[in-house]
Amino acid sequence: MLLDVRTYRVKPGQLKAHFEVYEKYGKPAQTKHLGQPLVYLRTETGDPNEYLHIWVYENAADREKKRAAMMADAGWQDYLKRSAELGALVSQSNKLMLPVDFFDQPKV
Repeated sequence: MLLDVRTYRVKPGQLKAHFEVYEKYGKPAQTKHLGQPLVYLRTETGDPNEYLHIWVYENAADREKKRAAMMADAGWQDYLKRSAELGALVSQSNKLMLPVDFFDQPKV
């Protein structure tokens, strides 16, 4: 199992608009190719302009294949264009992480 932990930061006051664009245009194309995320979270305490989601893959090859299909999807490209036009996104970081063997992992 490979976990893709992605953290995003948006301009102050833009989280609602950013989520609206993602929900309407990004989510359908993304979940079509990646399935459901393990979690999709907004900050309760800390930076109110930050959110995080985690996607689960079998391995790096599975991630590469699914993300390539998503990037080739016209719906995803439309979302990227609309997101860029909104201009809410400030930064993005992602980490590929592996589970440790001494804790049971969630079944996904």
